[in-house]
Amino acid sequence: MNQMTSRFAPSAAACAVPAIAFDKIRLDLGGKCVVDDLSFSVAPGEFACVVGPSGCGKTTLLRLVTGLLSPTRGTVHRLGAFVGGPSPDVAIVFQDYGRALLPWRTAAGNVALALEAMGTPRLERAARAAALLDKVGLAGHGDKYPAQMSGGMQQRVQIARCLAQEPRILLMDEPFGALDALTRQALQDEIAMLVRDSGATALFVTHDLDEAIYLGDRVFALQANPGRLAQVIDVALPRPRDQLGTREQPEFLRLRHVLFDHVQNTH
Repeated sequence: MNQMTSRFAPSAAACAVPAIAFDKIRLDLGGKCVVDDLSFSVAPGEFACVVGPSGCGKTTLLRLVTGLLSPTRGTVHRLGAFVGGPSPDVAIVFQDYGRALLPWRTAAGNVALALEAMGTPRLERAARAAALLDKVGLAGHGDKYPAQMSGGMQQRVQIARCLAQEPRILLMDEPFGALDALTRQALQDEIAMLVRDSGATALFVTHDLDEAIYLGDRVFALQANPGRLAQVIDVALPRPRDQLGTREQPEFLRLRHVLFDHVQNTH
């Protein structure tokens, strides 16, 4: 594995008990090795991004963290404990927001679904759902159904529903991949702020190299056939980040070249 080190302070991952830890993971599915000999960890409060070519196991990693898949060999730890199954401490934002939301429920009703699962008293749900929708920029839209909302609004509803869980780990599987460029950039800034304010640990899967650099504290680059860790890149760009200024910084452009070369060499 090629390890890229930052010229700045050491990554937080070296300074705390990991929120997520993969230790020598191998996963076989359908007689095929999907992921092999994969080890890395994510620190509490860190925003980690995962990039790599199709078929390298990016989404598989999220399923291992949730406990929906178990490794053939190796161990996955979550918040210091062995992963034995799903946990309310973990929420996941899917790319396909249309299928993630219940079409017969309003925006507020979709957010309230998580509150119901948590046992929140009925009288408290409406106010909490409204507050969460306000937090993601949807104040006044609680009575709308998914079909009455744009893709960006639907994705905001899904994010609000995840935040309702008050998760300690937030997993995101290319959540902005189906959105237009301007909506995507707006949501990038919003999710960065929401993760920072909540103190959650984020593991964000994306095909977009610029997005990974813009959002991440670190970027984990995978190679395919089978999925292995190829590079770990520290992103030392200052926060808060700016869609124009940050992307024009020489360090941003340097990291983009590094990741682009990696993806080109793994196809």
